[in-house]
Amino acid sequence: MNGATKIKETRCRNTVFRWGLKTYVMGIVNVSPDSFSGDGIVTVDRALSQAREFYADGADIIDIGGESTRPGSQPISDAEEIHRVIPAVRRISQELPIPVSVDTYKYEVARAALDAGAHMINDIRALRDIRLAGLAAERKVPIVLMSNQRNQQERHIMPAILADLRRAIDMAVKNGVSRENIIIDPGIGFGKTLEQNCEIVRRLDELKKLKQPVLLGTSRKSMIGLVLDLPADQRLEGTAATVAIGIAGGADIVRVHDVRAMIRVSKMSDAIVRRSWGRSQ
Repeated sequence: MNGATKIKETRCRNTVFRWGLKTYVMGIVNVSPDSFSGDGIVTVDRALSQAREFYADGADIIDIGGESTRPGSQPISDAEEIHRVIPAVRRISQELPIPVSVDTYKYEVARAALDAGAHMINDIRALRDIRLAGLAAERKVPIVLMSNQRNQQERHIMPAILADLRRAIDMAVKNGVSRENIIIDPGIGFGKTLEQNCEIVRRLDELKKLKQPVLLGTSRKSMIGLVLDLPADQRLEGTAATVAIGIAGGADIVRVHDVRAMIRVSKMSDAIVRRSWGRSQ
C-alpha cells in the first residue's frame, strides 16, 4: 500500500483519514484576488458556492487561502489575510460537514481560522514560525508541513527536502504535535526548477522513509505550463498526469483546483496502485 507505513489514521472533524486505503482530494478555495491560477474569489458567497460544488463532487478537504504565493507576489498583512479568510472559513465550516484547512504560514491567521471553525493548518513554510506547532498541539489538529526552497535554492533537491522535512517533523513533535497529526508536502514550485519539480514527482516514494502521510500539490503549477506551454487555466491534463504519477509514488492527499476531474483520476489510479475499486474511506 502507498502512504505512511506506521501512521494508520488521522482524525479531523468528522473524518478519519485511513492512510493507504485511498487517495484523499483537497479542493482549493482561493480568496485572494491575485491567485496565480486565475481562480481568486472575492466574496464569501462565491467561496461557499465553490466549496459546495467541491463537496458535491466528492472532495475530502477544503483548503482556504487568502494570500497568493505565486513567484513575485507581495506578502499581505495579518489583518488583511484575516479579513479575507475568516468569513469564508466560518461560513464553509458552518454549512458543510467537511474538514476545512487554512492555507497560511502566519500564527495569528491560523489561530483566528481555528477559532472560526477550521480543522487543519497548511503551513507552506514548515514551522519557520514555531508557534504554529504549539497551536496545532494545543488544538489537536493536523498540520501540513511543506518544504520551501524559495530563499535557499538547492542543487540536490531530494536530500534537501528530506532534511528540511525531518527538521520540521522533529520540531513539531518536540512542541507537542502528535505524529498522527503531521502531514508532509515536498513543495512543488517554491524555489525549485522545472527539472527539480519533475524529479520530486518521479522520486516521491523516497518521502515514505519519513513515515508520515504525503500531500502533493501540482495543480496548474508552472512546471506544467513550462512543459506544455499553456496558461494556468489550460493545465488540466498536465495536472492529471502529475496526480496519477504522484499516487503511484505514494501520495496520500492531492491538492487540486479541478476537484471532479482529479477525483476520477485518483479513483482510477487507486484501482491500479492500491487495488481499490471505488472503495470509500
